[in-house]
Order: sequence, then C-alpha cells, then structure tokens
Amino acid sequence: MDPIETNKDAKVVNDDVKQQSETIDLSTTDELSTTDVPQQTDVDDVNLMSRQELIDYLKRLLEDTKIESKGKIDQVKQSFYKSLKAEQEETKKKFIEDGGEEASFIPEKDALEDELKALLNEYKSKRAALISKMETEKENNLLQKQHIIERMKVLVESNEDVSSHINEFRELQKKWKSIGQVPQEHMNDLWKAYSSCQESFWDLIKINNELRDYDFKKNLEIKTAICESAERIGSEDDVVSAFRQLQQLHDEWRETGPVAREFREEIWNRFKAASAVINRKHQGHFDDIKKIENKNLEAKTTLCEKIEAFDFSSFSTYKDWDEATKTVMMWQEEWRSIGFAPRKLNQKVFERYRAACDTFFNAKSEFYKESKGFLNENLDKKRTLCEKAEKLKESTDWKETTEIMIRLQKEWKTIGAVPRKYSDEIWKRFISACDHFFEQKQKSNEGLKSEEVENLAKKKDIIAKINELDQVNDKTPAEILSTLREYIAQYNEIGFVPFKEKDKIYREYRASVDKMFEKLNVDVNQRRLDTFKSNLKDMSGKGENKLIREREKLMRAYEHLKSEISTYENNIGFLSSTNKKGGGLIREMERKIETLREEARLIEQKVELIEKSFKTE
Repeated sequence: MDPIETNKDAKVVNDDVKQQSETIDLSTTDELSTTDVPQQTDVDDVNLMSRQELIDYLKRLLEDTKIESKGKIDQVKQSFYKSLKAEQEETKKKFIEDGGEEASFIPEKDALEDELKALLNEYKSKRAALISKMETEKENNLLQKQHIIERMKVLVESNEDVSSHINEFRELQKKWKSIGQVPQEHMNDLWKAYSSCQESFWDLIKINNELRDYDFKKNLEIKTAICESAERIGSEDDVVSAFRQLQQLHDEWRETGPVAREFREEIWNRFKAASAVINRKHQGHFDDIKKIENKNLEAKTTLCEKIEAFDFSSFSTYKDWDEATKTVMMWQEEWRSIGFAPRKLNQKVFERYRAACDTFFNAKSEFYKESKGFLNENLDKKRTLCEKAEKLKESTDWKETTEIMIRLQKEWKTIGAVPRKYSDEIWKRFISACDHFFEQKQKSNEGLKSEEVENLAKKKDIIAKINELDQVNDKTPAEILSTLREYIAQYNEIGFVPFKEKDKIYREYRASVDKMFEKLNVDVNQRRLDTFKSNLKDMSGKGENKLIREREKLMRAYEHLKSEISTYENNIGFLSSTNKKGGGLIREMERKIETLREEARLIEQKVELIEKSFKTE
C-alpha cells in the first residue's frame, strides 16, 4: 500500500466522508421523515377470548423479555373488564327478574381479576426495569463510542506513519458499528465527531486509488441492493410491515460507506424515491383508517340520538315493553356492527350509548317491579282453583264433575301469569288433580272393546288404500295428494282401537303416509303438522285437560326457542364479519337461527290447531 497520494485523492476521500455525514440525518429529510407518521401497534384480536384465555394470553406476553407489547396489554385489560362487566350486568338482570331488589345486588368477585392485576403489576415492574436497563446500556454505549472517538483522535494526531494504523482504524470503525444505540440527545454530536475523525484520518492516510476504488465498488453494490429491497417492499400490500423494513434499510444505509462521486447523487436519489413511495403509502393507510373511524363516529352518534329520543313514557303493557325492547335490541345489534370510532372519542361515545340504553332498561325494570303485585294476585286465584280441583278429583259423578272440571280448566286459562318461580309448581298441582279425575273416569269406560275392534279394522282398511296409491298412474301428483289427505282425514275421524294394537297400527299408518309424502315431495314440517292433527283427535278424546297440558308444553318449548334465537342473535354481534373465522361462525349461527325459527313457526301452527279445537268444543 502506498501511503502517499495526491491532493486530488484526498479531496475525493473528503467528499466520501461528507457523504457519510449526510447519511446520518436521513430520517430528518422531508421526504423520508418517520417521526410524523403514526405508528401502529400489532394487537391480536382478543375480543373473542374468555377471561381465562385473556389471562393465559397475558402470561405469554410477559414471557417476552422485550416487553414491547403495551398496546396488546391494554387491549387484554379492556377486553377482560368489558367481559366482566357484561357478565355482572347479566347476573344483575337475572337477580332482578328473580325478584331481587337492585339496591341489594352485590356482584360476585371474580378471582381472575386479582390474577389480572398481579400480572399487570408484574408487567409494569418488568417494563420499568427493562427501560432502566436500556437507558443504562445506552449510556454505556455512549461511553464506548466516546472512547472510540478519543482513540481515533490519538491516531489522527499521531506523529508516526499513520498508514500503519489503517487496520487499527478499521477495527475501531467495525467496533463502532457493533455498538448499539446511544441517548438521542447525544446522537448527532457523536456522529459529527465520528465523521470528523474519519475525514481527518483519511485525509492523512492517503489511501491508494486501487483500494479506494474497491471500497467504492463494494459500497455501491451494497447501496444498490438496499435500493432494490426498498423498491421491492414498496409493492407489498402490508404497508405497516413495509414501513418497518424501510427503517432497517435506513440503518444499513447509514452504516455503509461512500461510493464514487459519479454514482453518488444517482444512488441517493434512487433510494430517496423508493423511500418516498413507502412513506406516502404508509401515511395514506392511516389517513384511510381515520376516515373510516370518523364515519363510524357519525353512525354511533346517530344511534345514540335515536335511543335518547325514544319515548317510552306512555307504555302500560307487557306487549308495549316487549315491542320496544325488540327495537332497542335491533339498535344495539346495529351498534355492534359498527367499527371503532377515533381513539380519543371512542370511549366517550360508548358511555353515551350505554347511558341511553341503561335509561330504557331501568324504566322497563321499574315497570316489571310494579307488575309484581298483579302476578301475586293471579297466583292466589290459581291456588283457589287447585283446591277446588283437589276436592273433586275422587268424585264418581262423572257427568257433573266433568263439566265442573272443564269449567275450572277454562277459568284457569283466563287467569294471567304468576311469578316465574311458582309457575311450574302451581301448574303441576292443578293438572295432577284434573288428570287423576279423568284417569278414573277413563277406567270406568273400558267396556267399549267391540267398537275399538271395529275401529282397528277400519284403520287397517284405510292403510291398505294409502298403500294402493303408490301404484296409481292415471292421476296427477296433486290429485293423489288430495286423495291422500282425504284418507288421512277419514283415519283421524275413526275412534280408539284396542290399546295393545294402538302403537302398532299407528306405526303402519305413519310409515304408509310418510312413504307417500316423500314420493310427492311434501315438506317435512307439513308432514309433522299432519301427524300432529292426527294426534290431536286422540288427545281431544281424553278430555280438555290433555289439550291444555299439550298447549302449555308447546308454549314452554316456544319460549325456549325464542330465548335461543335471541341468544344467537346477541352472540353474532361479538363477531367481526371481516375476520375469516368470525365470518364462518356468523354463517353457522345464521343457519341455526333460521332452523330455530322454522321450529317456532311449526309450534305456532300446532297451538293454533289446539285453540281451534277449544272453540269447536
């Protein structure tokens, strides 16, 4: 290596060092600025997690020694307390519906809350310790870099042949690059001192042209690769990831030495242009999010205004409140379908919405409390009917007692609802007395065996006719279906058959009818309804109490179905249709809801048939 070079070579080196100095402040240029671009924290979607799952997820986050997930920690905390509050509200609602006083309700303490607080405290401690450790490391890095600068100054000011210090100087440069971050306030001054030392050293060292050109060539290759990477990530769909990768490329650019003068401006402009594309897309991404959040705020504000303007002061019946509740729940479903509002206003608009809903449901609760007295009056009336039925259940005056029992049953139907906790008990008491009487009456009428045998023969004959329809070819499907319904009507008109033959003949009849229905493509629900019509006559023959009991059973099943439908509809609101898993769950729930609604409609038709039977009698 020739330690002596021309002044021209020294000037080139000075320009190289100047370029190194320019690369230090890449992040401060208007085109590449990152300080004004909003950052986004990657936060897992925890809205579907249970509280135990949230605790487990938080524990996994705490295993990350970097503790850089503050956004995730906050999201876990918010989701946990949102779930806890919703559960307490549901418990409170059930407590009030069961007759409890709102003022006496004390929510049960959740053991997981203490564990959550402990984990949050652990996170705070770890994060504080890590920050302290990082600051200490930065201070140590500052001392190390200051030491390197001092050592470089010694080499620059040495009276010895400075060319002999090239390897040592390069080792100092290598060591400089291996040292981590320093405090922000010292960064620029440190870089200026470092660059000054390099400039002075290379001015003295006079690197020979061959070595200098080699370095320029290697640096150009590195910077060209950096430009290609920046241009490639500029086309990625994930703009947040692209922006983060760009910051790493900036760090690599700063650590790479100068290139030949003729390529210097060109390579820099190429990198700057690629960086500008990524920065604009990154900024645009968050601008779009902001627009969507503002639209969501407008939609949520409009919903709040609807709920607040809802006038329920004139409601005086359960029907009024039930219809109004459906309207409010529809608005709540709409609320859940709207995304987040801007962060600064999201909590505020939610509190407004929650307050409006609470006003409505508190008023509804007050109405039901006032109605409690009427429920108790109905309970007293039904207890009186139970006492009357129990006195008559052993009577053998079949005709007169039957008429009285029927009158008691009709009077029972005119009485309204009773407190829920007594509903099953009082009904079982009443129906047990009625059933006992009618069972005794039925035993006394078991002398009708010959008529039942004739009925059995008639039913077998009709079954044979139904089976013959399968061979009919000279009628249209509609004509065959009409004939089939005539046979079904005839079958239903026939009275009782011997008890031991009852199930067998019915299975034969049902198999024949189902076979024809399937051949004629009759709807399954219609078949079930036809089956119920067939059973209805059998129930009618056992007395009105049998029909009343069947109606009560159907109404309980109907209410259970309505409750299931409401639960599924509420659950859909907690899922995001934009999430792949969430979309699949929503479609599955919608399918279940439609199935439940079909079942509910079938029950409504069955109840209507029973009520028509009452009117006929």
